[in-house]
Amino acid sequence: MDGPGVFVLHPWLAMLPSVGFGVLAARRRRVVGWVAAAAWLLYAAYEAAMSRRFLCSGECDIRVDLLLLYPALLLISLAAALLGRRRRRVDA
Repeated sequence: MDGPGVFVLHPWLAMLPSVGFGVLAARRRRVVGWVAAAAWLLYAAYEAAMSRRFLCSGECDIRVDLLLLYPALLLISLAAALLGRRRRRVDA
C-alpha cells in the first residue's frame, strides 16, 4: 500500500463501521456486534488522537501499531458480520 490508509487520513470514517455494527447488533442482538462496534469506535478515537498529535510526538511516519490493529479489526469485523447473518436456532 502506498502512503497512509484512508482511516489514517480521515479518522472520522472509522465511525461508519461502528455505526453499521451497532445497528446489526441492535437488530440481531449479538454481543459480537457490540464488540465490533466498540472496537471501531475506539479505533476512530485512537486514530483521531494520533492525527491531532495527542499520542504522537510528531514522528509518526512509521505506524507499526497498525500491524496489530488492522488484523484485529478485520477479525472482529468478520466474526460480527458472519455471526450477525446467522439466524438464532430456536429449540423446539
